[in-house]
Amino acid sequence: MDYQQIKVEDREEVRLLVLSRPERLNAWTERMHTELVHAIEEGNVDKSVGAFVMTGDGRAFCAGADIGDVFGATLEDESLGYGALTESVNWVGLVRDSKPMVAAVNGPAIGLGLTMLLSMDFIVAQSDAKLSARFVKMGVVPELASSHFLVQRCGWGMASDLALSGRTISGDEAKIIGLVDEVVPDDVVDAAITRARSYAENAPSSLQLTKQLLTENASETDLDLVQRREGRANEEAGSTPEHREAVNAFLEKRAPKFR
Repeated sequence: MDYQQIKVEDREEVRLLVLSRPERLNAWTERMHTELVHAIEEGNVDKSVGAFVMTGDGRAFCAGADIGDVFGATLEDESLGYGALTESVNWVGLVRDSKPMVAAVNGPAIGLGLTMLLSMDFIVAQSDAKLSARFVKMGVVPELASSHFLVQRCGWGMASDLALSGRTISGDEAKIIGLVDEVVPDDVVDAAITRARSYAENAPSSLQLTKQLLTENASETDLDLVQRREGRANEEAGSTPEHREAVNAFLEKRAPKFR
C-alpha cells in the first residue's frame, strides 16, 4: 500500500507506526485510518514483527478527527464519518487481537487521538503532552469503547469528569489519575520501544492468548468462567512449539528463541 498519511519503520522486532500529517497536527482522516489498519494487519502476519509502537510526527500525537475531512463532509453526506467507518473495521477489536501495542504520546492527543489508544496495552506519554476526551465540546459523545476504557483506566469519578467536562490535562496529571501508564520528560518513542521490546521477546502464541484473556476477563464477574478460559488457553499454549522452546531454554540455561 502507498502510505501517504503514516510512516512505517522497523526497529528490529518493533514496528513503529507514525501518524504523519504534521502540518495538521496529525488530525485523523479516513485515509489515515485505512493505512493504519493495513499496516497493523500486515505486521500481525509478519513473523519478524514482535510488537508495535504508535506515535505522531512533529509536535503532536493526534489532534483528533480532521474537522473538514470528517465532520464537514459528514454534514454534507459525503463521508462515512469516523463512527461508521471504525464500526465497519472494528478498531478496538483489531487492537485487542493484535500483537502488543504501545502508544508513545509525544504531544496533544485530543478526542479521537486519545480514544484510539485507550485499548492499547501500554501508554507512555511525555510529561507536557496534552490529553482530552473533548467530545462534548463538539456536540458528540465518546466512541471506540472509550466510555468503557476511561472507567477501566481512571475509575468512575475521573472518567465522568474527563468525559463530561471535556477538559484537557497534562501527561503528568494523566499518570496520576491512571489515564496513561508511564510519563517521561522526553524521548517518549525510545521509552515506548523499550517497553514494546520487553513484550516482543516473549512467545508470540502466549502473547496473543494473554491479550485475549485480559480482553475477555477484565470485566468478567464469573470467576469460574475466568478460570475455565484460562484453562483452555493454557491447554492451547502448552501444545505450541514456543512452549517447548521455553522449557528447553530454561533447562539448557539459555535465552529462548521465539522469532
